Amino acid sequence: MTADSPGVSDPKALRSVKLLHTVVWALFAGCIVALPVFVFRGQMRVAWILVAIVTLEVAVLLANRFRCPLTGVAARYTDDRRANFDIYLPEWLARQNKLIFGTLFVAGVLYAAVQSMRG
Repeated sequence: MTADSPGVSDPKALRSVKLLHTVVWALFAGCIVALPVFVFRGQMRVAWILVAIVTLEVAVLLANRFRCPLTGVAARYTDDRRANFDIYLPEWLARQNKLIFGTLFVAGVLYAAVQSMRG
């Protein structure tokens, strides 16, 4: 089902929510991917800022039963409930998103912690 498929009550609104969700996702995914790079470069202040940014997002997810608040907004505009109904990502990535990026984030935080302890 696309934003123009039957079962979509407001295709323009759904496209807007999906675009916003994708941009927000890309920002947080970028923080997670950049984290070990900044640790490797010894830029620990930037690394810990990235950890703080992503931790705030994790708090938002926890407060919403591990769902992005934008998922609920997108759900108002479609009956589709595939893993990527609310975001412009391949379905496999949307389905595995938390596992992939959660693992990368935890690894990045551990790397940052170890490097911080080494001084």
